[in-house]
Amino acid sequence: MKIIPLHKNEKKLIERAVKNNRQAQQVLYELYAPKMLSVCRMYIKDLQYAEDTMLKGFYKVFTKLKNFKQEGSFEGWVRKIMVREAIDFLRSHKKNEFANNQLENQLEEQAENMAEMSTEEAYFQHLIDRLPEGYKMVFVLYAIEGYKHHEIAKMLQIAEGTSKSQLAKARKMLQEKIEDKKRTSHGMG
Repeated sequence: MKIIPLHKNEKKLIERAVKNNRQAQQVLYELYAPKMLSVCRMYIKDLQYAEDTMLKGFYKVFTKLKNFKQEGSFEGWVRKIMVREAIDFLRSHKKNEFANNQLENQLEEQAENMAEMSTEEAYFQHLIDRLPEGYKMVFVLYAIEGYKHHEIAKMLQIAEGTSKSQLAKARKMLQEKIEDKKRTSHGMG
């Protein structure tokens, strides 16, 4: 397959993909799939569900590609679709509770996925995965995706104050887990 320089030909590639050129769509998919899987994975613990969500997201990307106005980055536009797909997945598979949930222990499911990441990335992903769903979604949307609290509130259909509270609780919980890890790794615990 011919490799196309991204910056020079992305606009032409998108134009061809809008016209249902399967080769152009394949190239766009191959360029963005790894990053978009990471986006989905930040929200969805199970790798298979994250992959399914990413594929549904790409289906929307290609069916709505004519709506992309070439304003702003294409990657940012695709990323927003993936975030919405991940949130929709979580809504449809589990009621999100934005109250004080108990931490879930799912270490076995994570061991396989962690082997693919560096140790630090795997540990941090593990900590994020162990957050209650409400905390996790707000934390990822705010700290990783860069959304503002009013945007998060609108997306998740919660109050802006709830978004701020969930972020504060998530940060506190993560900080406590990191401090615990530091104490035990330095022989203090």
